[in-house]
Amino acid sequence: MASTVAITTNAPTPLPHVRILGSIVRIVPLVDDVTLKQTATTLRLLAPNTTDGSPKYRFLRQQGLRPSRHLPDALIIGVKKSGTRALLEFVRLHPDVRAAGCEVHFFDRHYAKGLAWYRHHMPPTIEGQITMEKTPSYFITREAPRRVRHMNPATRLLVVVRDPVTRAISDYTQARSKKRDMKRFEELAFTNGSTGGVVDTSWGPVRIGVYAKYLERWLEHFPLSQLLFVSGERLIADPAVEIGRVQDFLGLKRVVNEKHFYFNSTKGFPCLLKSEERSSPHCLGKTKGRNHPRIDGVAVDRLREFYRPFNQKFYHLTGINFGWP
Repeated sequence: MASTVAITTNAPTPLPHVRILGSIVRIVPLVDDVTLKQTATTLRLLAPNTTDGSPKYRFLRQQGLRPSRHLPDALIIGVKKSGTRALLEFVRLHPDVRAAGCEVHFFDRHYAKGLAWYRHHMPPTIEGQITMEKTPSYFITREAPRRVRHMNPATRLLVVVRDPVTRAISDYTQARSKKRDMKRFEELAFTNGSTGGVVDTSWGPVRIGVYAKYLERWLEHFPLSQLLFVSGERLIADPAVEIGRVQDFLGLKRVVNEKHFYFNSTKGFPCLLKSEERSSPHCLGKTKGRNHPRIDGVAVDRLREFYRPFNQKFYHLTGINFGWP
């Protein structure tokens, strides 16, 4: 007669038995039903969008771990139209990075709502995971450096930059896609509406590209060692190398590598070969890799001349020569 191996449990419902090597074994979960139900309820309340089919969160429920919301450890503070969305999507492939899905705009628009409001907009995390948020307008917001330091002086800051002329054209292209009757780029970039005028620094797409001006404000509140500057050009040409630098900066094991990317020649942009949520290849969206309008060569040359001294100062401040024309 087969012997019986019983594992005691407080579970109120009968448990299944199986025969293993001639013995009858009762199968018991590592966590009792009550704990499982409590954990599942907590996860639904804390992270309603992350408790579905994700293997990681199924495992958390089984182990009884309870994620909680924290203020961000790291911020992508800019620069607009330089590759901030790509950086966020690439780095959040890492299992130890959890990021807010949309731009929260706390340090520029919603600061009066308080840190509790901000924390509520962060994703739930478990011990060992990094909380991250991206809002590119932080870089140019005068009050943002002081406000971020007040939240946490140890916050790690990521800044994505690209050739400011190309960035200005990309900024204009995005605006024109929403407003078809916009004036031509050349009319907006120069004071008299043509390349015969001076560069109009009051126009946002031009003004944002004076990176050194804004960086000086951040360096009044944070040491250079807490800022990582990511090349928007290299993020496109070799995303694995740039994401490797980001993982090192954040103190993460290098998990995201070249196996996660492929290059979409139609978009001219790297896309994701796989991610935690999707095993099939996918790109970041139709707005990424958008074709730029043709800009008069004289206008481009004049803008390059305008930006050159500011670029040199930026290189000096960061200790990095980005090699922009």
